[in-house]
Amino acid sequence: MVAVRKLGNIEKLQQEKEHLLAEIERLRATLKTEVDPDADEGDPDLVEREKVIALISTMEHRLEAIDYALRHAQEGSYGICERCGEPIDPARLEALPEATLCIRCKTILERQPRPAPAPEENHLL
Repeated sequence: MVAVRKLGNIEKLQQEKEHLLAEIERLRATLKTEVDPDADEGDPDLVEREKVIALISTMEHRLEAIDYALRHAQEGSYGICERCGEPIDPARLEALPEATLCIRCKTILERQPRPAPAPEENHLL
C-alpha cells in the first residue's frame, strides 16, 4: 500500500513539474515585451513585470525541489528523511510530495536559531 502511495506521489511530482515548466514558459513569454526606459518606478507595467519575475523565481525554486525529489525516487530513497533516515509519514508526502524531511526533523530545523545577518559596514559613515 505504501509503495502505491509513493508511486502516486511521484506521478504528482511529474505532473506538477510539467505544469510548472509550461507556466514558467508562458510567464517568460510575457516578459519579452519591451519596457519603456523612461518608465517611473511606480509604473503599473513595471510593477506587474516585477511581480511576474518574482513569481517565476518562486516557481523555479519549487521546480528545483521537485527535481531533487524525483532524483531521490530514481535512487530509491524517496520518502526517507534525509536527516534521520526514518520513513517520512505518507500523509506528509501526500500533502507535500517533494518533502525530504520528516515532520520531527523539519520542526527541529525550524526551531534552530538562524545566524544574524552581518551588520552593514556603512553604518559608521
